[in-house]
Amino acid sequence: MRLLALLCLVGATGCLDRIILDGTLQSTRQAAKAFDTLSDLEVAKEGAGSSLVQIEGMNTLAPDNEDGLFLLTQSWTGYASAFIEDSWEQAVDKGDDEGEAWHAGRAKNAYDRAVKFGTSLLEQQKPGFVVAQKNSETIKAYLAGFEKRDAEALLWLGLSWLSRGGVAGDQPEVVADLFVGVALLERSVELDETLAYATGLAALGAYHARSPDAELAEGKKQFERALALTDRKALTVQLMYAQNFACQAHDGALYRALLEEVLAAGDVLPAQRLENVIARRKAARYLGTPRLKRCGF
Repeated sequence: MRLLALLCLVGATGCLDRIILDGTLQSTRQAAKAFDTLSDLEVAKEGAGSSLVQIEGMNTLAPDNEDGLFLLTQSWTGYASAFIEDSWEQAVDKGDDEGEAWHAGRAKNAYDRAVKFGTSLLEQQKPGFVVAQKNSETIKAYLAGFEKRDAEALLWLGLSWLSRGGVAGDQPEVVADLFVGVALLERSVELDETLAYATGLAALGAYHARSPDAELAEGKKQFERALALTDRKALTVQLMYAQNFACQAHDGALYRALLEEVLAAGDVLPAQRLENVIARRKAARYLGTPRLKRCGF
């Protein structure tokens, strides 16, 4: 490795530039967790948008860099979930059809980009991902070849895949491919269920509780496991538990209890501060009349 670096330094300025760029992307990925400790949503939103533009630029210069592909998969998913979907939900609650359609489209586009970069990452790590998307059996067979070190990439691609279905559920081609996102999350959870504060378990819980006729018991099981793993400190789990399972099960008491728990929680997990601030913001809205009516309470 040192010999290769030396040859690059002697032989080509472009190679030196690439070494610096690769190092920058690696450092950016390592430092990204500091972003989760922010508490100001406006600062976070502006910072996230700026970071996305910068990483997109670096990816253009180094399209095969795995750190860059991972960061774009994770960042587009996180930005859409935290900020774009927030605007979408507000438009829905206000009965603003034009705003609802606009923000749903923005969210889908963001998830599309996340899926694009995540797909490139998997194809680079283990060719055959796109071909394996024939059915549940072929995708599971493909994913069996990944190991624990790959769980994080599978998690964020799976999250983007399922989240896209949440904002584009009226598009048959998106719904038809949801099994791919489910398989990605199931394999990630199988490899490491604690990742990102059990986000994979919570996402699977939401999927299984997607409707009153879905697998509500399985959804409840996944949410309860996520609560146990996070010691109830990662408040997004309670938020999703209420929004999905309690709402679909028409359990008003559980719905209110979970959301009130989120609102009452203080700074219980500094490493997850930003996500918890977002969860509290949404919990307050979910206790409002429009959301209560949507759940039939």
